[in-house]
Amino acid sequence: MDNRQEQLKVWLNTVLKQVDFRLTPASADASFRRYFRVHLSGSTFIAMDDPPDQESCLPFVQVGKLLREGALNAPEVLGQDLVQGFLLLSDLGDDTYLSKLNAENASMLYKDATDALIKMQSIPITDALPSYDEAMLSREMQLFTDWYITKHLKVTLTPDQQTVLKNTFALLNKNILAQGRVFVHRDYHSRNLMLTSQKNPGILDFQDAVYGAISYDLVSLLKDAYIGWDEEQVIDWAVRYWQPAKKSGLPIPDDFSEFYRDFEWMGAQRHIKVLGIFARLSYRDSKHSYLSNMPLVMGYLRKVCERYVELRPMLRLLNQLEQSQPQVGYTF
Repeated sequence: MDNRQEQLKVWLNTVLKQVDFRLTPASADASFRRYFRVHLSGSTFIAMDDPPDQESCLPFVQVGKLLREGALNAPEVLGQDLVQGFLLLSDLGDDTYLSKLNAENASMLYKDATDALIKMQSIPITDALPSYDEAMLSREMQLFTDWYITKHLKVTLTPDQQTVLKNTFALLNKNILAQGRVFVHRDYHSRNLMLTSQKNPGILDFQDAVYGAISYDLVSLLKDAYIGWDEEQVIDWAVRYWQPAKKSGLPIPDDFSEFYRDFEWMGAQRHIKVLGIFARLSYRDSKHSYLSNMPLVMGYLRKVCERYVELRPMLRLLNQLEQSQPQVGYTF
């Protein structure tokens, strides 16, 4: 047991008033955050360990409150110590969407998820969330250059290739910043949605929420880095989101083809970012399993770049980079 876990146990003893309990690992995510399941007689809770020298757990508390006020199924905060970086949360269970999705239940589960997404996007936003602005979008895409190209592929771009990236990033930003703006979870996908018996889905990992483009979370959900679906199915689910979203008054295009173009261009930005993040997780944090998810994400990105003439230079660059990729047992 490490020092942080020992400190967590001491804190839990205080919060639970010396009730006997035991801890088991619940999950870890792509950050420094860890979760433990707290077992008591007849009930369980979740303890979050969020080292304060790495990040603050205050955004989790604040955004969770927004979600619960919006009638969404986010964990309740039952105890907190923001100085030490500990939270005690209600337990949404073990059943992630990723572990339960199959061809028979997918449409039902995605309907629940898109219904919840419309509720989430309808939350009134003041200055409670950071703006998902051009600077943030660009920083995210720069991860692709710094970690995927430079570190993973070990490639130094030529001046012409750098220009292609710069122009592509600018094109994507222009489209994204013109979209309607709403509450954006930023990681609304199968690993962060829990299958629950009531108010499905339970929603996790929302602490990085921002105020930004309406298509972002639907991209996270339907072009998931961890599970893929046929494009025809994705389009069908996107339509089934777009129709009620439009009726609810969300800032969404009246024409589905315009919305789907926004969805795909938003996806290109996210896919570029995710490839950089997965490389960083491997090379900086020794979380190498994320490399196995790269082919699916690269497939999404290549398909979008093939479809739109403005993004063809990016496709040509990807073709050039593909010749330099490491041989690790799979191709992109």
